[in-house]
Amino acid sequence: MPAINRDHSLRGLAHKFVTQPIILVGAERSGTTMLRLMLDNHPDIAWCSEFEYAVECMKDGTQSYPTLKTFYRYLETNRIFQLHGFTINPQLSYPELIDNFVYQRQQQEKKPLVGLTCHRHFDRLLKIWSNARFIHIVRDPRDVARSCIGMGWNGNVWCGSDRWLEVEELWEDMRSNLSQDRYMEISYEDFLENTQSILEQVCHFIGTEFSSSMYQYVKTTDYALPDFKFAYQWKRKASKREIQLVEARTSSLLLERGYQLSKLPQIQVDSFMQLKLKLHDKLERSRFRIQRYGIGLVFSDFITRRFKLDFWQKSVRLQMNNIDSSHCKFDGDPKILAAIRNGS
Repeated sequence: MPAINRDHSLRGLAHKFVTQPIILVGAERSGTTMLRLMLDNHPDIAWCSEFEYAVECMKDGTQSYPTLKTFYRYLETNRIFQLHGFTINPQLSYPELIDNFVYQRQQQEKKPLVGLTCHRHFDRLLKIWSNARFIHIVRDPRDVARSCIGMGWNGNVWCGSDRWLEVEELWEDMRSNLSQDRYMEISYEDFLENTQSILEQVCHFIGTEFSSSMYQYVKTTDYALPDFKFAYQWKRKASKREIQLVEARTSSLLLERGYQLSKLPQIQVDSFMQLKLKLHDKLERSRFRIQRYGIGLVFSDFITRRFKLDFWQKSVRLQMNNIDSSHCKFDGDPKILAAIRNGS
């Protein structure tokens, strides 16, 4: 059970300090972690990582809030929430509670400015912070898709492109309803090549000045300094078939985002080929899960979810969380490092 703080005075504090945080959005594997680490090392800025747990339980379409009981139960096995060690004030409504988590991060770091990263359903955050401002980062989908395979999230680049498409299509729809002073857009490749200039622009957008301490994350994390050699890796590492598959899936938005198509012949992926790719993706993801968690834990996870065995599912999920944490790169947050070392 997430820690519940009975200090009801938190209700007033939640909205006194956190009014409209800066929200960093982009597909996973697009440079959000590196940028977030830099921002979190700024003397004036605190940052929340992987904030999807704030919106995952909100229903599609209606964007209605889940019941607090349902949300509390969800947080019990949410790995990122647990690692951050946030407490729950039961006197708060759902939007106040989400706001309070960001406030807690701000108070942990004792900094005047605060932001958060969200990869999915980030449009739902506008229901909590109606005037929030956004930083959107985009990376070449041919690199994103390949990287998703390496993470075990997908088995091939066709399906790996889905994560990039979902984010970019959502951002496309959302951006049209934002005034220009409420968002800025950067590309990962430009960020690697012109890091200082981009960071200065980001700081100005947030409302502070650039600080060289933003580069200090290399002393406390496993992440290296930005290097342009990490841009356009698909040109060196992707097969011709992989490049063609991603371009067939993303060509329209790829061009809109300022990227160029390769000179390879364009291919058509018919419904039968799509089915084969989806089946292959499912098989490869299953293989990855079995390799990481073991067949016993994977089977237990399937059974407990299939038959809604909540108590057993919680135990299984927490075991899988511990395994996931052991495979994650340390991102520089002392609370998270302590939690990982203690097996939390």
